[in-house]
Amino acid sequence: MRGESLRAIAAPFVAVGPSGVAIRTRIKGLTPDDDEVLRLVGAHLGSLASKDLKRRCAEGLEHSADTWAQRKRALTDTSSSRWAGSITKATHDQWALARRAQLAHIHSLEAGIKTIASRLSLPVVEKGSRRAPGGYRTRQEWFQKSRRLRLLEDRLERERADHGRGRVRVVRGGKRLLNTRHHLEAAQLTEHAWRRRWEASRWFLRADGESGKRLGNETIRVTPDGEISLKLPVPLAHLANAPHGRYVLTSTVVFHHRREQWADRVSANRAVAYRIHYDMGRLRWYLTASWTIPPVKTVPLSQARKGGLIGVDTNADHLAAWRLDQHGNPCGEPRRFFYDLSGTANHRDAQVRHALIRLLHWAQRHGLSIAIEHLDFSTEKTREKHGRQKRFRQVISGMPVSKLRARLVSMAAELGITIVAVDPAYTSRWGAQHWQKPLTGKSRKTTRHDAASIAIGRRALGHRIRRRTAPPSAHQSDGQEHRTAQAASGTPGREGTRPRILGPRTRSTGTRRGAKAGDQDAQHRSERPTEPVQRMLSPQERFLGLRTLPAGSDRAARP
Repeated sequence: MRGESLRAIAAPFVAVGPSGVAIRTRIKGLTPDDDEVLRLVGAHLGSLASKDLKRRCAEGLEHSADTWAQRKRALTDTSSSRWAGSITKATHDQWALARRAQLAHIHSLEAGIKTIASRLSLPVVEKGSRRAPGGYRTRQEWFQKSRRLRLLEDRLERERADHGRGRVRVVRGGKRLLNTRHHLEAAQLTEHAWRRRWEASRWFLRADGESGKRLGNETIRVTPDGEISLKLPVPLAHLANAPHGRYVLTSTVVFHHRREQWADRVSANRAVAYRIHYDMGRLRWYLTASWTIPPVKTVPLSQARKGGLIGVDTNADHLAAWRLDQHGNPCGEPRRFFYDLSGTANHRDAQVRHALIRLLHWAQRHGLSIAIEHLDFSTEKTREKHGRQKRFRQVISGMPVSKLRARLVSMAAELGITIVAVDPAYTSRWGAQHWQKPLTGKSRKTTRHDAASIAIGRRALGHRIRRRTAPPSAHQSDGQEHRTAQAASGTPGREGTRPRILGPRTRSTGTRRGAKAGDQDAQHRSERPTEPVQRMLSPQERFLGLRTLPAGSDRAARP
């Protein structure tokens, strides 16, 4: 790192807990009539949501409260006032999400253009540094990149123009599923099966809660016994089997997770939002209930550091963790929590949750906080930055950073565990430099990731990552302060005692001969190590050059 400027490292902070809760359960035992009603209602409201989204995108930046009210009144005539409110709110959330994604795409294009322009300005085959890539390898690659530069500049100009006008491009149902229509053989789908999946993804069966109303929701209502009823839109009111245009499903549901919390909110008529959706892969109906919770009170950083913590390094296939005491010294053995990110999304999600719950249970047993890197790979995935390193780009893209961090914070809040986020700068490099080799022995193979977890934990505790501090500037002794940053001798689980060196610790006697360093009498010290409380000398005795006398002694030792 000599001669290389380091970027500023942000201070660690305590992560804020979740602000909402969502639970899901399966709707079992539906009759054919129930299934048909849900499909008709979802298709009808889905068509209204598509039209409303199209109208909102056409408004662009000219949107106002008046246009919102006009759209809501138009939807109320063909549904209901509460269905219209849920549709317009979902439309605004979708437009805002597309707007943020558009801005992130612009930043990605700007970063790619800057990198290509910098490399094109360098001679061919010029070597780069750690921070900046060098020139391209061949003239052919240089030519291809020059063409790509013009292509990215055109895209950037087009995206900036759309962003200035407030124009976004949104696909209800998902762009990936839409593109699957052109690759049915690769997806192993028929046109009819794809069409059914496409239509189901565009259904709308979502209702926001409202405090003070019966059971917290007037549109989709779930009783504490699990009975589900929903308000039918005006065109489908003839299908009602209950008063006031409502349809009651035959089957009932049971929430297994957070059941008591949900029941308390429903009984108190507090707002609960519901969403009914159909899983085409499993051919099942599901109900999701969600509500907001007050922010979790975070503890001060000093209290989170008390007694040490657990440093965690996030990797593509496992979490490397090591317990540290309050002085920053590793205790015990490193732990690794593996997960497999291959397969379906549900399988990947289950793997991440399983790894996190094992980590949290370990931290709960010891009553410690968890330190994790505040990673963000949003600007680090472009091929312009990493060039031909496809494997490295795949590893970065495959790491579930955002999902893992969000799940860890929410799961830790339920167990009362504090999460400390630290700056990820140089943790892997400095951890391997200062901790990997000293902690590697015959019975333990310390990896680079294990060493990085120690660096993360030490940074969260406020210590330097390096094992020892610099010696005093004035001299090489301990006159100003102790030269090492080690734990006290009585601290359990510290890094380890130093190897015993035979012989004295003074320069007056050679090794293995003469007096021992621990024997104060043999070194002709004035005070005996086992002497009781000593009597202070009078000014006259100090003037005569007498030494300190033990209590009860009648003779003075001459210098």
